[in-house]
Amino acid sequence: MDLPLAADRAGPAPLTAQLVGQLRAAMTDGQLAAGERLPSTRALAATMGVSRTVVTGAYAQLFAEGWIEGRHGSGTYVADGASTSDGTGVSHGTGASYGAGVSHGTGAAGASGGARRAGAGADGRAAHAPAGRGRQPVAGAGPPAARGRPVIELRPGIPWTAGIDRAAWRRAWRSAGAETPTAATEPQGSAALRVALGGYLRRSRGVRCASGQIMVTRGVAGSLGLIAAALLRPGDRVGVEEPGYPAARAVFAAHGAQLVPCPVDADGLVTGALPAGLRLIYTTPAHQYPLGGRLPVPRRQALIAWARSTGALIVEDDYDGEFRYDVGPLPALFGLDPGVVVYLGTTTKILTPALRVGWLVAGPELVARLVDVAAGLGEWAGGPAQRAVLSLIGTGDLERHIRRMRHEYARRRAAMTAALGGGDVGGGGPAGRLLGEQAGMHMVLRTGRDAEEIAGAACERGVAVATLARYFAGPVTVNGLVLGYGGASSGEITRACRLLAGLVTAS
Repeated sequence: MDLPLAADRAGPAPLTAQLVGQLRAAMTDGQLAAGERLPSTRALAATMGVSRTVVTGAYAQLFAEGWIEGRHGSGTYVADGASTSDGTGVSHGTGASYGAGVSHGTGAAGASGGARRAGAGADGRAAHAPAGRGRQPVAGAGPPAARGRPVIELRPGIPWTAGIDRAAWRRAWRSAGAETPTAATEPQGSAALRVALGGYLRRSRGVRCASGQIMVTRGVAGSLGLIAAALLRPGDRVGVEEPGYPAARAVFAAHGAQLVPCPVDADGLVTGALPAGLRLIYTTPAHQYPLGGRLPVPRRQALIAWARSTGALIVEDDYDGEFRYDVGPLPALFGLDPGVVVYLGTTTKILTPALRVGWLVAGPELVARLVDVAAGLGEWAGGPAQRAVLSLIGTGDLERHIRRMRHEYARRRAAMTAALGGGDVGGGGPAGRLLGEQAGMHMVLRTGRDAEEIAGAACERGVAVATLARYFAGPVTVNGLVLGYGGASSGEITRACRLLAGLVTAS
């Protein structure tokens, strides 16, 4: 195989990042075709004159992004659909956008946490649970804490706020309070914060945009509300992942949209089964919520091509994209085509729900339209909270906090998977399988037993967990528990998960 691969030891990028970028470019340009076998890590390391660890790390990153695949006993191959030289019209610029951020935290403990929905959250990720089956069924009148019992909190969507550096937190709010209050309204958000967010998103998520493409919002639910108010008419068909985020369904339904469930599998949204006639589709490609799949590159490209051909808009919720365990955080879908994607982010998982600050990134025309809607509704993030976030970004405290949390959540994730038998509770098969444990601050434990029964029994013993039932709009096709590790210590997680393992395997 004669490929233009070179290791520049004097270059600014780490060797692993260089190799990832060069291989990605070769696949994008068609020099490496789909189905073509790659050299072994040992052979490629010898050819390039680098350590085998460099090549192994590069292959791990490309595998996580879906560019390559392993075949048992055969080797490593370019994944189907990874090459875009076949005239599909998908941008060949994926190499640049996917190259950003590769070097951040590629070790097992170097990426982590980020949590999600069904606990508590300023963006409504627990508060919007619908009545009836959507609420978590728990035996007795309320959770154990409400009845005077100690509780270990394993519901998802709860960040470890005790990990926030109190000195940095106080500095941020002192800085926010030092400014004179103003009566001026800023429906697009503080100009200074938007500039700072542009730099942060470029460094952490590979999102390249001008400050005019950024709008500061009141979290993901606030962003969705503005998008729905600006773009949807009663009866418009909106695709939502099934299972998926209940609050997103609630927001779109409140604006009269016709919700269309879109199936997901172990890799996330099934792009080959997208229904016709959608006005927009809401998706969580970095860590499908709640099952945890990451959308591979061929599907991302297919999704972009579908949006271009149908005129639909993709709403990308990057709720915990900063956190992975196996490789560095995956770049955002927005980088493939900013013209058809609206990118959403929030401080809820990386800091605290109390801030109620989020952001969306879109094309300038759409942002201007959303700003007009926000001005009419009086819907924007509070000025002091915006100034506090600006201070955290400007001092570097936000990114230092995220790095600390990656390591902290990695330890908790390890404690949870170890206590649950490494994802093989109950002797294999669908019972006791872990899903989505490579990223975020939650994972799913599939079980052959009734998840509602297990949740009730755990609650009676002082452990609060969520079940998958509330994330389905239709029939529940996957039975399991959604377990968060942001709200409990490693020791508590170990004790609680040993209890859960016993309940799962009980006859």
